[in-house]
Amino acid sequence: MDFAFTPDQIDLRKQIREFAEAEIGPHVMEWDEAQTFPLEVVKKLGNLGCLGVIFPEELGGAGLSYIDYSIVIEELARVDGSVGLIVAAHNSLCSNHIYLAGNDQQRQRYIPKLATGEWIGCWSLTEPEAGSDAAGTRTTAVRDGDMWVLNGSKTFTTNAHYADVCVAMAVTDRANSHHGVSAFVIEKGTPGFATGKKENKMGMRASDTGEVVFTDCRLPDANLLGKIGEGFVDSLRILDGGRISIAALSIGIAQGAYDAALKYSKQRKQFGRPISEFQAIQHKLADMATAIEASRLLTYRAGWLKDQGKSVNKESAMAKLFSSEAAVDICNEAVQIHGGYGFIKDYPVEKFYRDVKLCTIGEGTSEIQRLVIARQILGR
Repeated sequence: MDFAFTPDQIDLRKQIREFAEAEIGPHVMEWDEAQTFPLEVVKKLGNLGCLGVIFPEELGGAGLSYIDYSIVIEELARVDGSVGLIVAAHNSLCSNHIYLAGNDQQRQRYIPKLATGEWIGCWSLTEPEAGSDAAGTRTTAVRDGDMWVLNGSKTFTTNAHYADVCVAMAVTDRANSHHGVSAFVIEKGTPGFATGKKENKMGMRASDTGEVVFTDCRLPDANLLGKIGEGFVDSLRILDGGRISIAALSIGIAQGAYDAALKYSKQRKQFGRPISEFQAIQHKLADMATAIEASRLLTYRAGWLKDQGKSVNKESAMAKLFSSEAAVDICNEAVQIHGGYGFIKDYPVEKFYRDVKLCTIGEGTSEIQRLVIARQILGR
């Protein structure tokens, strides 16, 4: 067991932190209030290798590990959860589905452009009638000669309106339940493929979330991703890795809120002394710091197992469940330490508090994580 970061990982954290503080930090509230997708910064992150962290160098990626990836997401989210979410969805969901389930031709076509940020990706699984019950998908793909015809709509798609490539799930055999859903890769500009409503969200407002719509969208077999009927099964594999990134996202937001609360507690005076000298505040800070470190250990363990090629179904669910719920509590306490100022947009904890709730919902709610964990420990 080795709990030390390598020199390269220390340098990576420093590089991403400096970039986030310089390029993202000054614009956080501006982007949040205007719901501005930070396309220019996303492209710069592509140049840094952040949009292809976990993909091999021969495909244009950075060739780094899941622990490295967790560091990247954490440091971005420490400054702005929206940017961390954009990068996480691009890497873990869209690009990774193509990398894990695609054939060599598909990998060669899509991964280099996605990994460098030339293209942005989105991943569409959720529908108005299919959230946690992803097997309840209503979007269909019907065979018509040598083409597939897609009809339906997807909701809550991260990066929807800015994506050049979309990976979407559609029913190809209704009678075959979980093995009747297939995955397709669709490029922007394909006839019958369009974006719909942009969601007006409580938090993560610089991250674009919206609908994608298929209306007689015709695709050749070359756009079928993986085997027919295995799209849902492949999605579960994708989510195992994606949950590590959401755990890291949670840690980053929690760290940002904690840092702000710690700094404020040393500056804010009541009864003639800094509030950090009061035991009530000290206990809050101690609990917050401990929960962040516990979250990191769970998340890095899941990342390490993923890098070893081992199953992380239980471990990624545990990391995501604990980290996201701990982060919500930490952001709540950060607001409380700020008192009335925690409710004011002049202080960063107000935004961390709004952003963090998504982490208990996206890529599987806390309730679904408990279900996944329970099935594993009960051998079901």
